Amino acid sequence: MKNRIIAINGEAWCRNLTGIERFTIEVVTYLDKMVKKGSMELVLPANAKNLPELQNIKIVKLDKEAHFFPRWTVIDFQKYALKKKAITFNFANTCPLFSPNITVLHDIYCQLYKNDFKSRKDKLIRLYSTFMYRWVAKHAIKVFTVSEYTKKTIVDAYHVKPDKIDVVYDGVSQYNEIKADNSIFERFPELKEKAFYFTLGSLSNRKNLKWIAKHAEKYQNETFVISGKSLIGSLVPEELKKLATLPNVIMAGYLQDAEVKALFTKAKAFIFPSYFEGFGIPPLEALSCGCPVIISNSSCLPEIYGNCAHYIDPDKSDINLDELLKEPVENADKLFEKYSFEKSAERIYESLKKIDVIDI
Repeated sequence: MKNRIIAINGEAWCRNLTGIERFTIEVVTYLDKMVKKGSMELVLPANAKNLPELQNIKIVKLDKEAHFFPRWTVIDFQKYALKKKAITFNFANTCPLFSPNITVLHDIYCQLYKNDFKSRKDKLIRLYSTFMYRWVAKHAIKVFTVSEYTKKTIVDAYHVKPDKIDVVYDGVSQYNEIKADNSIFERFPELKEKAFYFTLGSLSNRKNLKWIAKHAEKYQNETFVISGKSLIGSLVPEELKKLATLPNVIMAGYLQDAEVKALFTKAKAFIFPSYFEGFGIPPLEALSCGCPVIISNSSCLPEIYGNCAHYIDPDKSDINLDELLKEPVENADKLFEKYSFEKSAERIYESLKKIDVIDI
């Protein structure tokens, strides 16, 4: 069937704004400026919020809500797509089983780090996730991912042809358009400008907060601010309890973008000791605010950040950060030229144009 409509899975509009959701929302916004009117639909659950204003992509809101369990994708969204004979476009590592079509695999963490999943609930999450990774890799028309590192892990794990997977890279949010909310320093008056380290991300095992716990315990003259939302189950690292007892560590909880910008602007450096990332957006956001970054030398991070970051070993926390920050790094402007959501959308658009059953 020629000229089939692309139905975009709009579940991201029901969730907290983390990396995947931000990628989805930003890319769809830019795609709207590129595609032909009526060639795409954004299919939203009933509980979607902050609906976008789109000119060329039609917004369709169904009467079914989306919650944690993947009913929305595998039942409600799939039923709509099959009825419309649409090509589905799925941004979040999962897809309808009978129409996987176009899917973004941001990473295959659950496949690569099986030992991080210990509780019964987490093992079920891992089972579902790894099934979806394989299903997407084997059955999708086109797979997008966000780094060459992640592409290689998918090819190696599922033995698919490399040309099936296109790397589109991730992007950085427009923090220059956000006004810093400095009231956070009233909440935490002990924070002095350029005298604390800041980290941001989901409080999960792969973020390697163990590194910060060990380092902060030894270097108690240094202050660390940790922001992020805890996950439920064994994916929450045990060292969170340890961090909460350290006098030089502030657990700031989930912060709004304006508060994050304030911390980026006044931190001594942003620290990101993750042992696994598919792309790793937060250091890019920090750099966009003029904040130096100290990041792990693992997974995709050296590929993404090159010589624009200071690197640490995720397994070795005994390091003098002051001395590390004295080492020269390259200007980060070239990263912002390479990694933007607009460029992500452009790469996706050019790839979609090559699929002969659609006309965008």
